[in-house]
Amino acid sequence: MFTIAVITDEVSQDLDRVIAFARDFNLDGIEIRSIWDKPPQDLDDDEIARIRDRTGEAGLAVIGVAPPFYKCDIDDDASCSEHLDILRRSIRVARGLDTPLVRVFAFWKQDPLDHFWDRIVDRYHEPVRIAEGEGVVLGLENEMSTMIGTGAETRRLIDVLDTPVVKPLWDPCNELFDDDGHAPYPDGYDHIRTDMYHMHIKDGARGTDGGYVNVPMCEGEIDYRGQFADLVEQDYEGCVSLETHWRIGPEQIEQTLLELPGGKQFSEAGEAASRICMRNTLDLLADLGVERSGRPA
Repeated sequence: MFTIAVITDEVSQDLDRVIAFARDFNLDGIEIRSIWDKPPQDLDDDEIARIRDRTGEAGLAVIGVAPPFYKCDIDDDASCSEHLDILRRSIRVARGLDTPLVRVFAFWKQDPLDHFWDRIVDRYHEPVRIAEGEGVVLGLENEMSTMIGTGAETRRLIDVLDTPVVKPLWDPCNELFDDDGHAPYPDGYDHIRTDMYHMHIKDGARGTDGGYVNVPMCEGEIDYRGQFADLVEQDYEGCVSLETHWRIGPEQIEQTLLELPGGKQFSEAGEAASRICMRNTLDLLADLGVERSGRPA
């Protein structure tokens, strides 16, 4: 059965509050995207040890680290070089926290994709070499602000790279929001179903202006009932991490923060919204026969 986690900064920048949240819902772990106002690649040895000790005491695993690797301009050599350094530092943190997973992307979106395809593949040769040497997995997330935004595009790149160190990190809501996307479940998911390594969950719906907005989990347009039932049926053994992105009230997170989430401003009001989303998620799982203790009212 799959494990369930929460991305840290969707709750708080305070590690103790994140741990309390995880324990309240009987989660299996946490995923580090930012903590103490730092992205994972900037954590020092003492901070890594503190996270490892506190999560261990709480019986929680660190499921993965989620740096903004390759959220940069594919044509900017200096920026791409800086991001390789981000990857190396993120791997150091992942190893220190006993997790094999480092989340990665595929460059800020430019069209048409085919025009940039060979450069994307070429830019990934060095990350693959680094990951193979370090024994980590690069979880390639489909992200609508990048050039790999759908399950189909994820499948295409992973097949071309043809290495066990790059695996799909599936985000159904990002498929929903992508201009080239299809129904996240089952259409988008079918492309990466056989080797999905990790999953982020959030929900979305079409807003009054015709664009998409984030909404509470299980209240939007994504067929999470079908998605979760499929995970149960195939006995998926990876992890599902809550990535709320929605906030209670009319004021939602600014687009610039959604594209590069992290830090105190992003985490503001996150815990209350994430409690609603996690409760909805666990209620749906219970309805599907996946019962977990520790679901607060």
